Amino acid sequence: MTLKPAFGLSGSALKVIAMISMVIDHVALYLMEYGTVLYETMRCIGRIAFPVFAFLIAEGFIHTRSRYKYFFTLLGFAVISEIPWYLLNGTDGTHNVMFTLALGVATLMVLEYLLQRSLALGFFWTLGMAGLASWLGVDYEWRGIFVIVISYLYNGYDKFFPYRRGMQFFSIFVLMMHYGVIGAIMACMFQYLYNETRGFIQGSIAKYGFYSFYSVHLLFISMNWNNHLCSFIKFIS
Repeated sequence: MTLKPAFGLSGSALKVIAMISMVIDHVALYLMEYGTVLYETMRCIGRIAFPVFAFLIAEGFIHTRSRYKYFFTLLGFAVISEIPWYLLNGTDGTHNVMFTLALGVATLMVLEYLLQRSLALGFFWTLGMAGLASWLGVDYEWRGIFVIVISYLYNGYDKFFPYRRGMQFFSIFVLMMHYGVIGAIMACMFQYLYNETRGFIQGSIAKYGFYSFYSVHLLFISMNWNNHLCSFIKFIS
């Protein structure tokens, strides 16, 4: 049994919501004063982004014509995004969230095959990929992989989960509450409103523009962050 909302949001609408949330989060993280009410409010809103992106990545994996192309597209943009990520974070051992999404797709590609043969193999494969994500230092680490896998399982194998949306949202909430309870709740609410339609973001230009937005917005923020840093250095000199 799946409860359906009275009105819904398309996949494109969810992408826009997640992008806006992501920008708000990164502006607060890199440009705002830590600990202020505005900073905390913006970071709270920013917690919406990843669970929604993970949900959409799982949906994309289910419906894409080529899983390999899907994976290599994400991996390519992850490599490109490392440049602005490095400008913002330096050599802190972390890597941008596009690597998390690419690892998530790689996990699903093998998991789909393994689940046809053994639940145990699928579980240990997922556990291993989650451990790899943490070892590599990708954004959201092991939690990111589990959120993507959970989103895939509850949507790709919905016949096995009679109350799949409730179970899915509870599982995602438990994983994401580490980063903020309110943000995790809001992310689940937006996912609940998904009406299973693609929406207005269609075609190659729109799709790759969506992927490019991540690295471009980080680049703009890094330029502003460097300006703030230079101003601060001049002030204390």
